[in-house]
Amino acid sequence: MSRKKRGHNSAQEPSQRQLRAGELMRHALVDILSREEFHDADLHGVTVTIGEVRCSPDLRHATIYCSPLADTDPDRIRALAAGLNRAAKFLRGRLGREIDMKFTPALRFVPDLSYDEASAMDQLLRRTGLVQPPQDAAAADPDD
Repeated sequence: MSRKKRGHNSAQEPSQRQLRAGELMRHALVDILSREEFHDADLHGVTVTIGEVRCSPDLRHATIYCSPLADTDPDRIRALAAGLNRAAKFLRGRLGREIDMKFTPALRFVPDLSYDEASAMDQLLRRTGLVQPPQDAAAADPDD
């Protein structure tokens, strides 16, 4: 008897296994990046935010979405991703010691520009009047 494919579109949705492995790697990478000191000019003194880790179905490749903490300059975000890609072999070695997986995936860092895109959409919606800015509680109280 052969196995039948699941009803959902597995090509678009990650499996629970991929999601668990991605979260495991994200937590381990955050720990590694907070402990290690890098000599690369694009990485030196930068606090890195890992937004998401997406794994391939066979868990051999991982795409990591990264950005510097509290820095929204797209050029600096791209420079950070390039620096992390230069350090990917080193990080993969450290990751292999931190996680318990059959294979340590190949790492590919990409700039996480989603925060900028969300901010730009929010500003656009506010300019068009579709969304009102949140009211400050202190300014709304007429008794003060």
